[in-house]
Amino acid sequence: MNFFFYLTWVLFLFVCLFLILLVLIQKGRGGGLASAFGGAGGNTAFGSKTGDVLTWATSIVFGIFLLLGIALNLLANAQHHAAVAAANGGAPVVTGSAEPGPGPQTAPPPTGLPPAVVGDTPPVEPKAPDAESIGVAPAPTTQPNP
Repeated sequence: MNFFFYLTWVLFLFVCLFLILLVLIQKGRGGGLASAFGGAGGNTAFGSKTGDVLTWATSIVFGIFLLLGIALNLLANAQHHAAVAAANGGAPVVTGSAEPGPGPQTAPPPTGLPPAVVGDTPPVEPKAPDAESIGVAPAPTTQPNP
């Protein structure tokens, strides 16, 4: 497994460097690096019809780049799971379980407030008393004058 991982890693690095050089060789709107190689006017460093070939080659190398990136991801995940299993004494790595836990755990209803600290003061009532229960008269309403 390590051999394939490092082989893929080395291939990925070579493809990255080749893709960088392939993009830099192409002629952009402003001439790009291709004009530094002697490409003047409508010509590039390697002839006048290389634009189509370089575009086609860039697409192929980009596809190889993507496939190697996916392969590296899969190999790295497999290597990681094997290392974790070896660290656990050969026990398989379980990411999720269908079996219930030690007992039912109920969570308090969401209030949008942080949880209370144990030993803290009792929670504050969620609603303030209305004006009539504390003996305050409501504010007079004003009518607009006609």
